[in-house]
Amino acid sequence: MKVDVLLGLQWGDEGKGKVVDVLTPRYDAVARFQGGPNAGHTLEFEGKKYVLRSIPSGVFREGQVNIIGNGVVLDPVLFREEAEALEKSGVDLRGNLRISKKVHLIAPTHRLLDAANEKAKGGKKIGTTGKGIGPTYTDKISRNGIRLGDIYHNFDEKYSALRERHLEQLRQLGAEPEGLPELEKKWMDAIEYLRGFEIIDSEFEIDKLLKEGKSVLCEGAQGTLLDIDFGSYPFVTSSNTICAGACSGLGVAPGKIGEVYGIFKAYCTRVGSGPFPTELFDETGKTIRDLGHEYGAVTGRERRCGWIDLVALRYAIMINGVTQLIMMKSDVLDGFDEIKACVAYRINGEETRQFPYSIEEDIEPVYVTLPGWKTDMTRFTSEDQFPKAFKDYISFLEKELDTPITIVSIGPDRDQTIIRQNHK
Repeated sequence: MKVDVLLGLQWGDEGKGKVVDVLTPRYDAVARFQGGPNAGHTLEFEGKKYVLRSIPSGVFREGQVNIIGNGVVLDPVLFREEAEALEKSGVDLRGNLRISKKVHLIAPTHRLLDAANEKAKGGKKIGTTGKGIGPTYTDKISRNGIRLGDIYHNFDEKYSALRERHLEQLRQLGAEPEGLPELEKKWMDAIEYLRGFEIIDSEFEIDKLLKEGKSVLCEGAQGTLLDIDFGSYPFVTSSNTICAGACSGLGVAPGKIGEVYGIFKAYCTRVGSGPFPTELFDETGKTIRDLGHEYGAVTGRERRCGWIDLVALRYAIMINGVTQLIMMKSDVLDGFDEIKACVAYRINGEETRQFPYSIEEDIEPVYVTLPGWKTDMTRFTSEDQFPKAFKDYISFLEKELDTPITIVSIGPDRDQTIIRQNHK
């Protein structure tokens, strides 16, 4: 057996949570492979709305195993809040969730450092969520981090060393560790709460599942254009959000990767700072934001909106080896007379279809204009009901991206998902 990978192809917020929930019945296990609680995966079904930060989106399906892999950074306090809310709603979390010993822990001082570092940048802020993710990955890479498995190995000594190191860094930044005793007490209580879950060597667990013939879906967070290596650096996240991140974030060999599901919106959004070539600053952009309810699931931050960027999408498909595309929020464009798609960039008078080293420079999007479908598709149950203009839009995208679109989302509910009959 091989693992399948599901990830975002834009700047995150593509709707990965809903798709994992829809696809989970096909799998025996769902494993999250990177990121931290800055990721917010929103799921809606049976009239209820759920936002998951660190817990895999397969937890609502009975019988599936859910794994938080070693590539994730975990905030014990936020994890506890998330887990208790799910348990209160009837989810058997203790029975179906397992956590890697090798996840790195976000300490209270990581969050203080995140805020102090961002403040020190002044006008060149990255636009982080302030959750401590960046400093935690920094400690991981500099070999100063603390891992969940350390709760069984000289934990107090390791935490004390980390804490003192952080306090010195805060002093150097001229920041005060305000409220640290209270934050630490809450954090230590959450560490004890974590002991109640099954803490495992996730790489061996996934290998065991595959050898037993079980199917595994690897769930990514954020999006390809936020990848630390291949995203719009430095306005990126601190982990590898691409398909290769599933290998390092779960201990899966490259040869064990099967299908790669790439998720994108029918338009494009971005949260926080950073370049965004197709961003719209007019009423059209505002309309897309309002119709798409484009606000961060975790932070509530207003998302910047624009037309779909096929230059960036082609790049993301190439980097990830995408085999199937999933288009989200198609219904948001239901009322538009015309739809635009960026097919190339014009840089210094020259046109290119290749994603450049830096997109901070002046880039003029080259657009193709297509007719809108002017049809409310939210109640459709089959692709046969799609209007011709929408079918043409799908065909246009498939030709430009050279990859089949196998699933189309026409609303937030799990039932508002069309699996195309010719592309199962």
